[in-house]
Amino acid sequence: MAQRVQEFWKRKPLAEMDRQEWESLCDGCGLCCLQKLEDEDDPAAIYYTRVACKLLDRDTCRCSNYDNRRQYVPDCIQLTPKDAGDFSWLPPSCGYRLVAEGEDLPPWHHLVCGDRQAVHNAGISQAGRMLAEEAVDEDDWEEHIIFRVG
Repeated sequence: MAQRVQEFWKRKPLAEMDRQEWESLCDGCGLCCLQKLEDEDDPAAIYYTRVACKLLDRDTCRCSNYDNRRQYVPDCIQLTPKDAGDFSWLPPSCGYRLVAEGEDLPPWHHLVCGDRQAVHNAGISQAGRMLAEEAVDEDDWEEHIIFRVG
C-alpha cells in the first residue's frame, strides 16, 4: 500500500497533483536552467549549453532564489501542469516531461530511489561542469553546446 501512495505520478494526472507533488517531480538536474539556443533553420531544435543561469548553483543544480527567480530572471519559465503539452523542449530525462508523456520516472530519480544525489551520481546533471553566465559572452554560447532536443 505504501508503494502506491509513493508512486502518485503513476496514478494521478498532472492536473490533480498538489503543489508539493508537482514540485517533487523535479529531479534536481538543473538542465532546464542552462542557457539554450534555438536554430533559425529548425525551430523545433533547442540546443542546451553548459552556460548556467545566473541564479543556478553550479554545484548543487538548484536555484539560489527559487521563490523570487522571476524578479531577477524575468524570462524564467514557470512549468505548470497545464503547459505539459509544451514540455518537448525539456531534456528527455526530465521528470516533468516523462510524466507528461505517460512514461515512468527513471531509477535514479529521487522519488524512485530516495536519494537526491542519485541524479548527480548517475551523471545526468551537469553539477560541477557548468560555466557561469557572466563568464561567457552570449556570442560564444554556441561553443558550449552539450546536447540538442527536438
